[in-house]
Amino acid sequence: MLQVFMSDERLRAALAEAKTIAIVGAKDKQGQAVDDVGRYLIAAGYRVIPVHPVRKNVWGLKTYASLAEIQEQVDIVDVFRAPEFCPGHALEAANMPLTPKIFWMQLGIRSAEASHIAQQAGMAVVDDKCIMVEHRRLLGGSRP
Repeated sequence: MLQVFMSDERLRAALAEAKTIAIVGAKDKQGQAVDDVGRYLIAAGYRVIPVHPVRKNVWGLKTYASLAEIQEQVDIVDVFRAPEFCPGHALEAANMPLTPKIFWMQLGIRSAEASHIAQQAGMAVVDDKCIMVEHRRLLGGSRP
């Protein structure tokens, strides 16, 4: 069954259950939303895996050039890239050894093609929402 919309209840449960989040487009450049979100998720207790084609050490963590290089279970793929790049990332996520549960496109990012690819692979899709804002709203900034 394809998940087109995640209710607050499902989203709350998914965020509470998630352990590992891959952040595509990760940068630890102060003042950028991706830096704030990455640091927030680390502080909230998630294992964060930065993904960036050039950077090697974001937030003091091993950084992968692509999702294809990650060989462990990722629960959420959080994308900080322009919409035209999202279908490629959705395809990468779909081809990971263990399919992520959620393909998340950050605030201001929507791609019908990426959503379709992710849903066909069995992932729920969240688009045009900030994972940090939703985490704070649904879980009060902590993890149960």
